[in-house]
Amino acid sequence: MHALIINVHAQESALFSEDTVHIERDGGLIYGSLIDLHKEDQTAVLIIAGSGPTDRNGNNYMMTNNSLKMLAHALAENGIASVRYDKRGVAASIPAGLSEIELRFEDYIKDAVAWIEFLKQDPGIKKIVVLGHSEGSLIGMVASTISRVDGIISLAGPGEPADLVLKRQLKSQPQFVQDQLFPKIDSLKQGLTIPEVDPAYFALLRPSVQPYLISWFKYDPREAIKMLDIPVLIIQGDTDIQVRVEDADLLKHAAPDARLHIIQGMNHVLKTASTDRTENVATYSNPDLPVVEELVEVIVSFINSIE
Repeated sequence: MHALIINVHAQESALFSEDTVHIERDGGLIYGSLIDLHKEDQTAVLIIAGSGPTDRNGNNYMMTNNSLKMLAHALAENGIASVRYDKRGVAASIPAGLSEIELRFEDYIKDAVAWIEFLKQDPGIKKIVVLGHSEGSLIGMVASTISRVDGIISLAGPGEPADLVLKRQLKSQPQFVQDQLFPKIDSLKQGLTIPEVDPAYFALLRPSVQPYLISWFKYDPREAIKMLDIPVLIIQGDTDIQVRVEDADLLKHAAPDARLHIIQGMNHVLKTASTDRTENVATYSNPDLPVVEELVEVIVSFINSIE
């Protein structure tokens, strides 16, 4: 692979090299890591991270688990190249971030499309598979309807629109909080901003973030997966405390031809974990704990089955 490679090798092995690459978007640079196997007719996976300030490796400023980095390296050891990247406004791509009031969910979709096109420019790549983790699942599915790829993997992807996910998360709050917030969420779902927000709820519904929420709430993962006419794999861990097995079932129901694989004992950061919340959350900050081996086996098997 040659396009846009910066000659800084972050990782070398007998099987592959890992290089820093970038694309230009809206006048800024979005950086990623390209794992190259140095052979012709490669299959490359575009790995899209989840929500918030999650970087290309699956980490953020509050936790380091290296889940996506480990996954990329495990795929390389099984003969599969990859690109994973820092979303705009995150880690090395912070300078490419838009202001909060300007950012839209579509910006993430367009960036994923640009990375797909980046991979398509390389004559050494024969197949491209998109793997979206968590929120990245929806981004990847929509992007794959814009720029065609050979397969897609939804890994711990929600099965409902974000407004319903948010409401479900708020169910743990007192009833009066739900009574105040649910109508406001419904307004955003209808595309209407909320002129006055109680300062107590600014973290969730501050005016500057409302346009982004409106743009995000428009997308239904079930409708997105229905649009795909390529091989689809849905993977979900049964000890995930953020995304439910029911979400995977919803996606499967919307796309009956998709493959569904539930991994026993895998949590949201792709590590082995119990259902005990304290123990589960502890794995989010354990970079020494490997990703689940079964996850790698299932992904490799799916990719190798794509004709």
